[in-house]
Amino acid sequence: MVRLARLDDADECAAIDDFVARNAEGTPFHRPVWIKAVAASTGNPAAGIVALREGVIVGWLPLNAIHSPIFGRLLASSGFAVGGGVLVAPGECATPLFAAAEEMAVRHACASAELRGGPLPDGREGWTIKTQSHCGFIRPLADSDEAELNAIPRKQRAEVRKSLANPLEVSVGVSERDRAAHYAVYAASVRNLGTPVFPRALFDAMLDGFGDDADILTVWHEGVPVSSVLSIYHGGAVMPYWGGGIWDARRLRANDRMYYALMLHARARGCTHFDFGRSKTHSGPYDFKRNWGFEPAPLSYGVYTAPGAPKRDADPTSSGNSRLVEIWKKLPLPVATMIGPWIARGLG
Repeated sequence: MVRLARLDDADECAAIDDFVARNAEGTPFHRPVWIKAVAASTGNPAAGIVALREGVIVGWLPLNAIHSPIFGRLLASSGFAVGGGVLVAPGECATPLFAAAEEMAVRHACASAELRGGPLPDGREGWTIKTQSHCGFIRPLADSDEAELNAIPRKQRAEVRKSLANPLEVSVGVSERDRAAHYAVYAASVRNLGTPVFPRALFDAMLDGFGDDADILTVWHEGVPVSSVLSIYHGGAVMPYWGGGIWDARRLRANDRMYYALMLHARARGCTHFDFGRSKTHSGPYDFKRNWGFEPAPLSYGVYTAPGAPKRDADPTSSGNSRLVEIWKKLPLPVATMIGPWIARGLG
């Protein structure tokens, strides 16, 4: 049986969490807390579809209905995530969940739906499978601080050593000070990249929802935050998810210090892997992660387009959007921070 999940039922959410935790393909983006935090902070409704066999969950599809006045409506699994998609128990069929996603997209007037991982409906009418556009980066953590440093390729290791010699301080926490520092740094960082900043409420909702499974690591110079990252912990891996640095971070090599410090912090927490997330293939961030010794693993996504609807284009590197990116980079930071969340909540 396939039905809508009861996301307001604590017992059902706990059962879904347990299913995600027991599934090797489960990610933090599959957890109900993720899609509910997106809904609470951005106004993009959360929904989910469960597949049941004899009353036991054997399949799960988390969803957010994303609305953008610029890019149109999207049903995303999951919203503001680099992962998600259909999650099924071994031997179970994913087809009923694909069909349910199509039906829900039409019902919510979403011209598109995206499955950002998991089994994909290859060959199913209306679906396109995107491959090679993005890669993921993950590797094991070393068993000591020195071994972690030596695991970094020589050129990047030299940058980390220089960062260790600079007068930088590192803090980890979830206090108001940590949150304010992170948002100030992140807002400046994404403006410089030409991307609208997410509302701070999104970060607060994630930190509050994930509890001990999320924190902020910030690098300070003379009392000023210069680099900061909000990380999620899941299944023995740390995922630095929302991070960046101000202009001065490059001179101080604060980002190098930040990621190395996070590796050490994650191992101390009991993590065994460092998940550097995804990057667009052959982009600057793609090369940056390879320089740290991470090997790219191609990712695949399923994209559904409703009959007669145009394909959705929210790719910042596309010809239609790249000009807007360059304009955004030139906005004064206070202006970009004020209007950015209104745009970013519709990117999905």
